[in-house]
Amino acid sequence: MSVPYFYEPLVAAGMTQFTMSETSSKHCIQVLRMDVGDAIDITNGQGGLFHATIQVAHKKNALVAITETIQTERPSQKLHLGISLLKTAVRLEWLFEKATEMGVTEITPLVCERTIHERFKTERMQQIIQSAMIQSQQTWLPILVEPTPFSHFIAQTAASQKLIAHCEPTNKASIKSILPSNDLALLIGPEGDFSPTEIEAAIAKDFTPIDLGPTRLRTETAGIFALSVLKNF
Repeated sequence: MSVPYFYEPLVAAGMTQFTMSETSSKHCIQVLRMDVGDAIDITNGQGGLFHATIQVAHKKNALVAITETIQTERPSQKLHLGISLLKTAVRLEWLFEKATEMGVTEITPLVCERTIHERFKTERMQQIIQSAMIQSQQTWLPILVEPTPFSHFIAQTAASQKLIAHCEPTNKASIKSILPSNDLALLIGPEGDFSPTEIEAAIAKDFTPIDLGPTRLRTETAGIFALSVLKNF
C-alpha cells in the first residue's frame, strides 16, 4: 500500500530532517490524521524522492526524519505541449491536470490569432500541476511557461521533432503514422483553430502538420488525445 505523497520544493539531498510547509503539514496532520512514526513520501519536483517518518505531528510545521533519499532520472522523453489559452479557464485547468498525469514535461500556453481567453492565473495553474504530480506520484514537476505569442514559440523551440495539429483541408500526416521522438514539441490551436497564416509560418519553421482523425475535437480533447498517442513509455 502506498504512503501519502507530498511536494516540498525545498527538501534536498543530504538532509536528515525536514520541516514541512504549513500547507503540507495541515493536510498531513489535520486532514489525513497522521501521527508520530507514520511514513510519508516527499518529492521536490526535481527528481528527488524522500522516504520519511513523522517526528513531530504539528498541523503548521510537522517535522519529519528522512530515512532514504532516491534521485530519479529525468523522463526519457521531453514532451513540450504548446496549446492555446481557452475562453473557459476550467477547461484549461482540466487539460493541465491530465497532461501532467500523463507525463508532459513542459507546457506553454499560447496566444494565437484566434485565441479568446480570460486572464491567465499562473499561481492557480501551478497549483493544479503540482497537485496532479502528487496524485500521479511523479518526481519531476512539469515546467509551466508564461503565456507566449504563437510567433515567439515557433521561432524559439529547438525540439528535434515539431508537430502542429490543425483542421485545415491540406496535406497532413495521420498522427497514427508518427513515430514520436524523445524530444518533441506539439502545437494545439484555439477553439477556432490556427489561422492559415500561422500554419504556414509553423511549416516554414519545420513543424510537420498532423491530422487527429475524422472528428473535430475541442482544444483540450485534442491535446489529451495527441499526448496519449505520442507519449513514449
